[in-house]
Amino acid sequence: MAGGGNFIHRVISYVANELIVNGLANSPKFQRFAVRTSKKMEELSDIAAQKKKELAEQVKDVSKSFEVVIQEPVMLIAIQLA
Repeated sequence: MAGGGNFIHRVISYVANELIVNGLANSPKFQRFAVRTSKKMEELSDIAAQKKKELAEQVKDVSKSFEVVIQEPVMLIAIQLA
């Protein structure tokens, strides 16, 4: 008997899925929403990639600054020893 209930559940799930998918696929409002959402996600992705690039450049610049700060005292010590 449990097997019959499982079958009925599958049938109801399939029919509901078909109705929902077909309803959304044929809905101009949903299609506009999907297109706007897709474009917005692409824009956000592009902005995130640009920010990632800018941040990488800033980290690179800061890294170079630390190298200069670390190297200068070593040179001063070498000059004082000479």
